[in-house]
Amino acid sequence: MRKRSKALLDDFLNYIRDVRGYSETSVITYEIALRQMLEVSEYYEEEDGWTLDITPFRLTVTHNSKKTIAKKLSAIHSYVAYLREQREIPVRLIGDESVKTPQTLPKPIDEKYIEEVMRDADIREKLLVMMLYGLGLRISELSSLKLENIHDQWVEVRGKGDKVRQLPLLPAIHSSIQSYLDCYAPKRYLFEKGGKNMNQAQLRYLLTKLFKAKGLKATPHQLRHSFATHLLDHGARISDVSELLGHRSMATTQVYTKLGNSRKLQEYLSAHPLAQKS
Repeated sequence: MRKRSKALLDDFLNYIRDVRGYSETSVITYEIALRQMLEVSEYYEEEDGWTLDITPFRLTVTHNSKKTIAKKLSAIHSYVAYLREQREIPVRLIGDESVKTPQTLPKPIDEKYIEEVMRDADIREKLLVMMLYGLGLRISELSSLKLENIHDQWVEVRGKGDKVRQLPLLPAIHSSIQSYLDCYAPKRYLFEKGGKNMNQAQLRYLLTKLFKAKGLKATPHQLRHSFATHLLDHGARISDVSELLGHRSMATTQVYTKLGNSRKLQEYLSAHPLAQKS
């Protein structure tokens, strides 16, 4: 069974690389965690499926930080989900109790930097930024966005859990899409290469390269954070922002209000006259 488990792990790594579009760095991170887990964990086959007891593995990583342990558990959960859903193998997981980690605030990109990057971007690069920052899309949602789901005044997006949401299309974004279509003429997906939709890694590379040319470090998720933060900074209702982001719970969106409060506190501490006398 150990031999079969290693073969299944190889299949899983190929799946997240080729089908899910994970970066090579992410694949390596998953591989290290999962091979470490399989070396020390107890797993055996029963009549009604597999049992995977990762308690021994948990004991070997107790010296790691909570954040590192949480990442390793996340890799294990993804692997087990793959076995259950893609390979139809019933798996009972033991010892996977979650680890609470401190919530880190997102770091939005300043509006003026985003404007500067778009000013010097080519047609495709500009549209890439506008779709992520102007609509708050996840990189996975943009990779799979089809032309048939783009309309004159709104875009239909299929997000996590196959949840569909409709996003209003700003005139500037609509104009950018038209210019891009005239230039690139994609057939099925908005962003294509070689007749297929560009995967997450390809889109992420384009974005990273674009911002790096300006001396900035940016990720697709940061642009999504910026979309939400800037909306709230300019007076948008949190319920509306939550709906635009496709969050299942408004509590998930609350982190952006905390970020706004944190920024206001820093501005107060640096700007108030009494702060200069301390």
